[in-house]
Amino acid sequence: MRYSLNPNRTILGNLVSRFTHRQATNTAQVTDKMAKVSEKVSSVIDQSDYLSRDLSWLKFNERVLDQARSPHRTLMERLKFLAISASNLDEFFMIRVGSLYNYLDYHKQRVDYSGLREVPFRKALFTSAHQLCQDQQTVFTEQLLPLFSENGLQLVTYDDLTKIERAEATDYFDRAIYPTLTPMLYDYTHTFPVLLAKVLIFGVVTQSPDGVDMQNQRSDDEDDRQRLSFVQIPANLPRFLSFEREDTILFLSIEEIVRNNIKKLYRNVEILSVNLFRITRNGDFTLDENDDDEVDFIDEVRQKIKNRRLGRVTRVEVETYTNTASRTNSPWMLNLLKKRWEIDDLNIFESNSLLDFSAFWQIIGHPEFKDDMPRPHAPVPPLGFTRDKTDDIFEIIKQRDLLLHHPYNNFEPVLQLLEQSAEDPNVLAIKITVYRLAKRSRITEALLKAAENGKHVSVLFEVKARFDEENNIREAQRLQKAGCFVIYGISRFKTHTKLLLVVRSEGSRVVRYAHMATGNYNEDTSKLYTDIGLLTTNETYTHDISEFFNVITGHSLPNEYQYLITAPRDMRDQLVRLIRLEAENAKRGLPGGICIKVNSLEDKLVIDELYKASQAGVPIRLIVRSICCLRPHREGLSEHITVRSIVGDFLEHTRIYYFHSNGDPKVYSGSADVMVRSFDRRIESLFYLADSRVKQQAILILKYNLLDNVNAYELKEDGDFQKCEVPEGGEPFNMHQRFFDITEKEVLEARLFDPEIKPAEVAKIEEEYQEGAERAIADI
Repeated sequence: MRYSLNPNRTILGNLVSRFTHRQATNTAQVTDKMAKVSEKVSSVIDQSDYLSRDLSWLKFNERVLDQARSPHRTLMERLKFLAISASNLDEFFMIRVGSLYNYLDYHKQRVDYSGLREVPFRKALFTSAHQLCQDQQTVFTEQLLPLFSENGLQLVTYDDLTKIERAEATDYFDRAIYPTLTPMLYDYTHTFPVLLAKVLIFGVVTQSPDGVDMQNQRSDDEDDRQRLSFVQIPANLPRFLSFEREDTILFLSIEEIVRNNIKKLYRNVEILSVNLFRITRNGDFTLDENDDDEVDFIDEVRQKIKNRRLGRVTRVEVETYTNTASRTNSPWMLNLLKKRWEIDDLNIFESNSLLDFSAFWQIIGHPEFKDDMPRPHAPVPPLGFTRDKTDDIFEIIKQRDLLLHHPYNNFEPVLQLLEQSAEDPNVLAIKITVYRLAKRSRITEALLKAAENGKHVSVLFEVKARFDEENNIREAQRLQKAGCFVIYGISRFKTHTKLLLVVRSEGSRVVRYAHMATGNYNEDTSKLYTDIGLLTTNETYTHDISEFFNVITGHSLPNEYQYLITAPRDMRDQLVRLIRLEAENAKRGLPGGICIKVNSLEDKLVIDELYKASQAGVPIRLIVRSICCLRPHREGLSEHITVRSIVGDFLEHTRIYYFHSNGDPKVYSGSADVMVRSFDRRIESLFYLADSRVKQQAILILKYNLLDNVNAYELKEDGDFQKCEVPEGGEPFNMHQRFFDITEKEVLEARLFDPEIKPAEVAKIEEEYQEGAERAIADI
């Protein structure tokens, strides 16, 4: 029997009507908050030559949310981007807003790139964050929720369930949820409980019957008779309970189940209000320098992780709409929370729909909707590589430098290099830097196998990788117990570089194989992030990398590197030198150009040099995925600079630095963004692309980023981004699809600024390609 849902009783009908009713009010509230940002504050922001890092990040998350608006995507894809934008915002309030409160709470001075001091900047930041949250709710309620029914799913309330389904939900509460719940009372005899971040919490306001409180003391003051307790819903319980009705899947949220059964926790007590909320805490911490050798570094990291769970509250999300099981939110409770956590109305984020849109991952992963997610494109073999896997990876790498472009090319060659090295009796040593690993990492297993086989294995494990600290500590200790030489980071620096070195005895000589990359040694994210990696036996690279490992694992200070630029040694200075060379060429009337692709661009010293180069006439093309503090198109400052951001199917993670150099391009890639932390507080490396064909491949990547008109957004002078559109009569260019089909001819002909490659250089590339093709055929 099929049950039809009454649209007036479903959560769709409820939410749409509530949203319509509250939309004018919410819009007016947001508008009022916007108006409260004074003209002076707006003027300071507009006049600054730099864009705010944090405001720029919110603009990035707007671009992520914009993917959820796309009618060309399936509903599940759009829910995925809505969920990503919610997770991003959680991290933003933990880290960036948490960092701001580290200044506010300790009365330390801070001037944002926008020119604002910490107090007015907080106001501007929260105003923008409120607008973003309002946009999230609008996208969900007006654009996505109405599509649920036609896609075979419904969000429902208890009232929408049949008698049998309601009984099943109640049984699920009694059996699985009720035993995990613990009401935590707060009054003059009970201390304020520790409330966890990023979990759903019910604030329950109760009153004892006949005006008698729990201590049997009468009170005629209503506020004195009210009691507040908290019920936290464990995060390890599924967010939704699902029911199947022919071709429709019903999803009942866990908060709806708890709300309808909450009286079982408060027997013989009057419930005045049941208020659902969720908090975010400050998760920004740094490790203090300590000269005491007895202090256990790992214990210190673990203590900091624990402190993160107890950090100051930076945001409170509150459910605002009413339903049959509860009354309107209690102002008394909200005022108490604001006083307790030292927050104000700016920290309160009202939601008239579902709290925490990241909950949609459960629906996206439901077996019924797997076909609604696009199937990933099968990776293609990298140029110069006949197939993803070969019988002998060492022989392939010895033939020539090999550039891997993920996820278009498989990560398998890197895994094969490690796994073959672990088993190969001729391999003497493996050295690697690790920042983030997959949960069931083949990298770890290969290193363990290598150690078991008696090879020297050195691993620099960055245990301070944010939110991966516990996983990295666990994996590092596994390796250490197996006999690997493990280093837990370098002093006050975070090791972010991605390097791998394999040392192999081959007859009378020792050959070193290297892998340098922009992305982590993580086979899971390699399918989702765009990154490049270089496999090589070039002795200049391997010598530099050996010297670099000696620096970070021992006590060595090399005179210079040939192909590496490293931080915190001199990366900023080297990039500034390359920018200035382009400016000098422009002043002398020589052709020039700069193209940089990074995740974030924030370092003020480098930005100033780019401004100067622009004023000298250098055309500058920047591709910045998220944070960009450079303001383009400003008269007299940055007329020759354009900035675009690519947000689409894959997370852009590749870093490439291109300098025209009067027709002989200098191209670098590596782990570093243009950020203060990258140059001053991290172990980073950029590697020069020496092989002519590899260099051309990197130039093609930049070219396609500049041609994209499907996933691209252009940064305007005022700090807003404008979506690029397919020109009338033109063809869409989606680089996330085109990279699966590139040819050698496209690589060879790739140009950014003309004239670029001289005819002799073209002939050299063609000759090298022909030799490489012949060797590949011989290998087959």
